[in-house]
Amino acid sequence: MSEEKLGFVGKPVKDIYGTHIGKVVGIITEIDGEIETVGVDCGSGGLKQLPYEQLVIQGEYVFFIPKWRLDAQRLLRQKSLTLKRIKALQDIVAENDSMKEDAELVSMKYEKKLSEIEGGEKQVNDKLNARLAELEAETRNIKSLLFDAKLQFRSNEMKEESYQQIRVQTDELIEHIDNEKTEIGNVRTKLAANTLENLNAVSVTEAAPAKEEAPAESSPPIVEVAPVQEVAAVVAEEEKPAAVSANGAEQSETSWLNQVITK
Repeated sequence: MSEEKLGFVGKPVKDIYGTHIGKVVGIITEIDGEIETVGVDCGSGGLKQLPYEQLVIQGEYVFFIPKWRLDAQRLLRQKSLTLKRIKALQDIVAENDSMKEDAELVSMKYEKKLSEIEGGEKQVNDKLNARLAELEAETRNIKSLLFDAKLQFRSNEMKEESYQQIRVQTDELIEHIDNEKTEIGNVRTKLAANTLENLNAVSVTEAAPAKEEAPAESSPPIVEVAPVQEVAAVVAEEEKPAAVSANGAEQSETSWLNQVITK
């Protein structure tokens, strides 16, 4: 058995937002030896088989990537590329009308592909809405638990130390949920903005020539420097997944997700 397969066994499993899931107890392989699923002991939840493609080893942990996130990222890449191809065909026809007939044949292919992708986009949005409903239900349960603990503390049925421990744990769980909800919102925004109209608008903006004004003879020339670092920072922030936990150690352990998941 390869070291890659052995590397899973015994490691604790968390989701990418920091919530503990369980511990790996074994793996199931295909007939060719490739890993199919990873068996995770989830305590009272029993043994669960998690798909290998949704798991990544980092340090002492195995991190579980939600299926909705993988589906959404895949859809965004496919739709973005298809829209760029359609835009390129439109540009070719605009520059050379004699190629219109050839371009139309190819355009039909990409229009059909775009229609299929938009059908998949509806399914992804349905999954995101369902997940948001689940997270809202989890939030209500956690807040109910915290309120009951506060009630017991105020009625002197629980020590303050115990109440504070419950508060810390529930706050952390709610933070994980809020992080996932924020990321779902970001994904929905990207999906909605990924249209041919927006792509055309961006192209027009980029193609518009900058208005240049001749400086006065007595004034020294002014060199404008594009804020590359600021732009890069904004892009990096947009692609960065939600923080895993308020705990600094866990954040450093999962910083690799910025590269792994968005590929």
